[in-house]
Amino acid sequence: MFAKINSILDAIDSFVWGLPLIILILVTGIFLTVILRGVQFSQLKFAISSIFRKSEKGEEGELSSFKALCTALSATIGTGNIVGVATAIGIGGPGALFWMWLAALLGMATKYSECLLAIHFREEKADGHILGGPFYTCEKGVGAKYPTLGKLLAVLFAIFGTMVGLFGIGTFSQVNSITSAVETFAKTASSNLSSISVAGIGDYTVVVVVTSIVLAIVAALVIIGGLKRISTVASVIVPVMAVVYFVLGMFAILCNLSLLSSAIEQIFQGAFGFKAAAGGAVGAMIVAMQKGIARGIFSNEAGLGSAPIAASTAKVEHAVQQGIISMTGTFFDTIVVCSITGLVIVMSGSWSNPDLAGFQITNAAFQSLLPVVPKVAISFVLMVCLVLFAFTTILGWDFYSERCIEYLSKGNMMPVKVYRWLYIAAVFIGPYMTVSAVWTIADIVNGLMAIPNIISLLILSGTIVKLTNDFFSGNKLYRIGYDFANNPVSAE
Repeated sequence: MFAKINSILDAIDSFVWGLPLIILILVTGIFLTVILRGVQFSQLKFAISSIFRKSEKGEEGELSSFKALCTALSATIGTGNIVGVATAIGIGGPGALFWMWLAALLGMATKYSECLLAIHFREEKADGHILGGPFYTCEKGVGAKYPTLGKLLAVLFAIFGTMVGLFGIGTFSQVNSITSAVETFAKTASSNLSSISVAGIGDYTVVVVVTSIVLAIVAALVIIGGLKRISTVASVIVPVMAVVYFVLGMFAILCNLSLLSSAIEQIFQGAFGFKAAAGGAVGAMIVAMQKGIARGIFSNEAGLGSAPIAASTAKVEHAVQQGIISMTGTFFDTIVVCSITGLVIVMSGSWSNPDLAGFQITNAAFQSLLPVVPKVAISFVLMVCLVLFAFTTILGWDFYSERCIEYLSKGNMMPVKVYRWLYIAAVFIGPYMTVSAVWTIADIVNGLMAIPNIISLLILSGTIVKLTNDFFSGNKLYRIGYDFANNPVSAE
């Protein structure tokens, strides 16, 4: 039964994430990079220095720029950084990491553009809260040129966004990875774990069952508190755990520097199928490209259209202010955190072990590179990082999905309240989904969500360039506070 379901899901996944979508995403990133003159490179220093900017009086929005970024990062820095990277390399080989890097570098321009447009087209509701995202970008932006197309893209995005939260990134994949990490640690600490039979599904350890219950309860307590509580939790957990994971990963890499050059060589050779068997180079490259780009987008969500929903709540006067900050999320997520995971895995060789999957690959990699550290200690730190990363992703995607439903229901909050409980229920049943099915479902709905968002970016590319030029040329009509050279100017 499960084998047949997995076979159907794999077929759908291969169709959705075929060459057309991969090319569309890459071409969009290249196109935006060119017309914006490499804004992700030329303005990266300015973007990072702007993260902690203080909101000025009179700026519309709900959250500070930092909290809006952390809310977006809470949904991006999650299992994709630890488990997703391992899955991509396990299937596509070391070359998948190269394609993750490329997708991220180009994706920074995409993330900048989609978040900029979300601010530009956002709306303030009667009760003062802000609603924005690709659904309004499509409806108001694309709709101004092509009314029917704009509304269709908006509705499709909101529907797919809800599905990604409920069936993809938000619940099943996160909870499945959390329970897997906890169970792996428990097995490292004790080889004798009792099991419970879950009717109609199978046998699971007590650790998995208890974890799913606790996780659902804690998630419910935060989710019911709304955006402010989610952003507060995210602004504390995300930065701290990102630093802890970065330090652990760098320690593992520095202790094994002799393996680094070989790992980098494997990554570039694998990216283009140079080590594949005769006649299989193209096939190997396509697999590495497919898995790398898919997992890269799963991790940093550039082009997916999710981060703009959080970005739209930021207190800023000009759309570029948050767009430039939001693009740093892709940099931190993939270029920094995912690279740590990927290099450790390739250096250790754990990705080639057929008996390992997901979190087990990452766990084995760290244990291999840090033999002097007790295995139980490594498993514990990785478990804590993964659990907290994944937990904040659960919270972030509930927020995204709720905003999609609010758009679809035209402000009627009853469907949103019903959805919250469905979401919490999905968190509870997540551990009982098979690993392959979980990631395949996530890939499918991710791809579907990206399509209307990317179409809107291409249609509104002129607006993106105009807003960018207005900001960086120091046009005082926008009261921006910075000129092109990143020097303060007086606002009028």
